[in-house]
Amino acid sequence: MKIGVIGTPGGWSSEKLADTVAEKTDGERVLISMDQVRLDLPSGDAFFNGHNLKDFDALMIKKIGSRYSPDLLDRLEVLRYLSERGLKIFSPPLAILRALDRLSCTVSLQLNGIPMPPTTITESVEQALVALDKYGEAVFKPLYTSKARGMFILKNGPDARKAIEEYRAEHPIMYIQKTIDLGDLDLGIAFLGGQYLTTYARCKTNGAWNTTTESGGKYRAFEPPQEVIELARRAQEPFGLDFTCVDVALTDDGPYIFEVSVFGGFRGIQETSGIDAAARYVDYVMERI
Repeated sequence: MKIGVIGTPGGWSSEKLADTVAEKTDGERVLISMDQVRLDLPSGDAFFNGHNLKDFDALMIKKIGSRYSPDLLDRLEVLRYLSERGLKIFSPPLAILRALDRLSCTVSLQLNGIPMPPTTITESVEQALVALDKYGEAVFKPLYTSKARGMFILKNGPDARKAIEEYRAEHPIMYIQKTIDLGDLDLGIAFLGGQYLTTYARCKTNGAWNTTTESGGKYRAFEPPQEVIELARRAQEPFGLDFTCVDVALTDDGPYIFEVSVFGGFRGIQETSGIDAAARYVDYVMERI
């Protein structure tokens, strides 16, 4: 059985998954960096480091690049071509394409009636000011980002217009979300093949506005109520991802979903529950090929 891992060399979860695949298949360890892949058309051959990807039994996507950007959509199109030519890929590239862009993910969640913080999408500075006046305070979020990179909080006030104009110069389509009281934590609720796996919490440790590990957040174990797990299950279901973590905030107004992650990490799961998510994921793939 020959399984390749699409990931980022040096990335903890990518390296972990590649190691696990090699151990479980007793085969060659192949960690594929998409910036080094060559797709030849119309033959459908896709080459990486002496390998033809279409000769693999399956590919597992852990990461498409070290940073989120629109370029990742084009890399996914290469994998979509291979997938539609018969190569088994987990998660399917088309499923990832539907959730990678924050706006696309949000639209799908809202169309399925999933509760989210009040959100405004606009290209207009004037309309952004209207939203900020309505919210009082908001988080401006790039459409392609992770771990809160590039996000900032803005309060309504005399300097708001200048801040918005400067932000719009870099992000023409603005994603503006009302700030909510997270307390000291939010949740990552993990699913494998649509089935609940476990939950971990990301906890603030230093007064940062967000709970990400980039801002000093720490993982800890957490058991959410069944209704929160069910909400997260409903949120991830339309996307058809093989492995995902749903970001959930618990507020006085009830649980809110922030996003459905297309590249849910393994570290928080392992540190808080002892579950080897990489091993579970590889077993899941091997059963299906």
